[in-house]
Amino acid sequence: MALSTGVVLRLLVVVMRGIAAPARNCSLLGQPALPLLSAEGDINIGAVFGIHRNALFKVHSFTSRPEKTPCISFNPREFQFAQTLIFALEEINNSSDLLPGLSLGYQVYDSCSYAPLAIHSALALMNSPGPEDSLGDPSSCSRSPAMLGIVGESSSTSTIGMSSLVGPFNIPVISHFATCACLSNKKKFPSFFRTIPSDFYQSRALAKLVKHFGWNWVGVVNSNNDYGNNGMATFLEASWHEGVCVEYQESIHRTDPREKLLEVVKVIRRATARVVVLFLTLGELIPLMNEMALEGDPGLQWVGSEAWITARLLTENKAYGFLRGAVGFAIRNARLDGLEGFLQKVHPFQAPDNTLLREFWETVFKCSFEGGSSTLCTGTESLAKLKNQYTDMSELRISNKVYTAVYAIAHALHNLLTDLKNDTDSGKRPVYTPQQVLQYLKEVRFRVKTGEEIWFDDNGDVVACYDLVNWQQEEDGTLQFHVVGLYDSSMPPEQRITFNKGKLVWAGGQAEAPASVCSESCPTGTRKAVQKGKPVCCYDCVPCAEGEISNITDSNGCYRCDLEYWSNEKRDRCVLKPVEFLSYEEMMGIVLVFFSLLGSGVTTLVAVVFSIHKDTPIVRANNSELSFLLLFFLTLCFLCSLTFIGRPSEWSCSLRHTAFGITFVLCMSCVLGKTIVVLMAFRATLPASNIMKWFGPPQQRLSVLAFTLIQVLICVLWLTVSPPFPYKNMKTYKEKVILECDVGSAIGFWAVLGYIGLLALLCFVLAFLARKLPDNFNEAKFITFSMLIFCAVWITFIPAYVSSPGKFTVAVEIFAILASSFGLLFCIFAPKCFIILLRPEQNTKKHMMGKTSNDIRY
Repeated sequence: MALSTGVVLRLLVVVMRGIAAPARNCSLLGQPALPLLSAEGDINIGAVFGIHRNALFKVHSFTSRPEKTPCISFNPREFQFAQTLIFALEEINNSSDLLPGLSLGYQVYDSCSYAPLAIHSALALMNSPGPEDSLGDPSSCSRSPAMLGIVGESSSTSTIGMSSLVGPFNIPVISHFATCACLSNKKKFPSFFRTIPSDFYQSRALAKLVKHFGWNWVGVVNSNNDYGNNGMATFLEASWHEGVCVEYQESIHRTDPREKLLEVVKVIRRATARVVVLFLTLGELIPLMNEMALEGDPGLQWVGSEAWITARLLTENKAYGFLRGAVGFAIRNARLDGLEGFLQKVHPFQAPDNTLLREFWETVFKCSFEGGSSTLCTGTESLAKLKNQYTDMSELRISNKVYTAVYAIAHALHNLLTDLKNDTDSGKRPVYTPQQVLQYLKEVRFRVKTGEEIWFDDNGDVVACYDLVNWQQEEDGTLQFHVVGLYDSSMPPEQRITFNKGKLVWAGGQAEAPASVCSESCPTGTRKAVQKGKPVCCYDCVPCAEGEISNITDSNGCYRCDLEYWSNEKRDRCVLKPVEFLSYEEMMGIVLVFFSLLGSGVTTLVAVVFSIHKDTPIVRANNSELSFLLLFFLTLCFLCSLTFIGRPSEWSCSLRHTAFGITFVLCMSCVLGKTIVVLMAFRATLPASNIMKWFGPPQQRLSVLAFTLIQVLICVLWLTVSPPFPYKNMKTYKEKVILECDVGSAIGFWAVLGYIGLLALLCFVLAFLARKLPDNFNEAKFITFSMLIFCAVWITFIPAYVSSPGKFTVAVEIFAILASSFGLLFCIFAPKCFIILLRPEQNTKKHMMGKTSNDIRY
């Protein structure tokens, strides 16, 4: 039907342009379409309303002239619109400020809520004779249209047809109820204006409303016409940007069979979405709600468009009680003083020949002037006592837009005629055309008595202002409309919607907004993972990985913490990573400190024992001075391990490695000196040998100093070039920071260890060579054992040091220091302490010089 309508429109435009040719004579073909309500004035305004809800279609045989299409189902609401137009015109005619000295007339046509009849009505208005024309005058075809403006229609589809027809002739069309955003296209509809906001704003406001209450999983049903399809398309686009998903979309038309409605009802009831957006006109909504009511309250939250959200007809039907709690945006309400009295004065006896007035009276009072089986209409019935859509003064939202449309044309005419009078001689009557009215409508700006300021933007739209309406049940059980918020497109985007949550009542009378989500909200510490094959609103909540957090609900992703931070257990906050180092407070540190102090204590005790028995042969044998030096340096070795425990700092990192390197070289130098003394002592027993004079005590002290000086030089060079420093190791463990000492120069570190190892190896070789020398005072075998232990410890230290993570690296190094120190202490000094304390009879010079194999040799 859309295609045929478009073809008809194009043909009509061509025909009308041909009619406009001045050289033609023309005559009326067929019967003229006459208005249902009319009054002549100096200037006439046309109007088209859907005073009837349906048209009866007949199949034409094309063998005779078709009869007029009859209309059925009187619509009191649309009749109120028509009477509001007449009320506004009479108010203007009685005004001394607006169009003084001129009267405005009107011609009101009925479209029967059917687009082809609306187009037919617009065509009739274009060709209606002026005050000085007659239908039989051939020259009337060359004149300009008598109607300088048309008010209507309520339906977007009908308005699109009318505007497409009259647009090429620059006849203004001002709609009071056509909200389709498509009508803002000035290329297609150059002469269209409207006093009601465009659905461009309503659809986006509905999307923001749905998002605000956390409904990201909704169902939508729209009218299968220009109003519903365009409005829903805008809503779906805006919803997508707001992160709202649509579970299903259904479209219906009032002419659809019942099976189609039942299918839609089944979809709505079976769906998981608990919020349904209805972008419907009353013509589609009522049949759908009738079918929905048959199965009882579905327990859904309804969100409505302005076409039905304030329709009193719905609240008066108790079967629609399940609509309680519905919310939606409605045109702002207004009060028109004097309108109520004007509507109550309408009476069929005012125009006995007007069949429309008689039909109105018979419909609202459910009587008949013809009598018969119905109640007889007497004419004495009172509209003041009647309560219906026609007499309802509480909801004049759309009627006010009709009122405003009439005043917009009147102000444009007033401005136009004022300018024409100033530009022409006072004796001549000004000439005006629809094109001039169109131009002045674009520039009109005025304020109606309701206080609203009216002006049109470049698209012919007014500023969008809506009331947020909530259906609430009163104590008497009736449903009433409560304004709980406001939408104003002139405000900044973040301030356009304001409402009072405390006043809202939801589906089922609940005080809390219902939930309608495909998946429950993901808490902090998780992220959304979209379920395969489903909309983005359907997701699983996946915990963030270690080191990542999400500190907002419904986070699309987790965010990695900075290097020095780590996620807490809930994964919702980054906290500083714990700094780990070998401390005195932990068990491992306590154990190592204990053994370090134990070693230094035992060494000190041995030194005391040796000091007490310093004159005994076993102490004096093999240079007691080196023995005391060795004991002192061993004590330092035990104590230097303490520098490895505690929080690393620049001075402690430098101290621990240099102290360790120097103290161990001192020990190795002493052991090496003792080993050389053993070898040289046996060489000195040979005849004519004076070698011992070169290895006396001064030379032994000098050798210790010389060997140590080399290590000191290595350490100084190391500390000068690239000294050790505290380093935060974040690579070994992700969840914590290892505070350790970086050696700085690896060459310096391994040079210190290598020099110690070189001295130890030299001691081992010399001691091994001297292990079988005679006499009981021979220490070579004990030095050999101590060097074996020392080398074994430090050889195993290397792989353990490299592979141990974190603080265990330090523990391995301390263990190596303590183990090698204990090895030296026990292997060299334990046998002598045993003799001194437990075998004093063996601590004699005679025994020391003896050759008894069963004796313990030293």
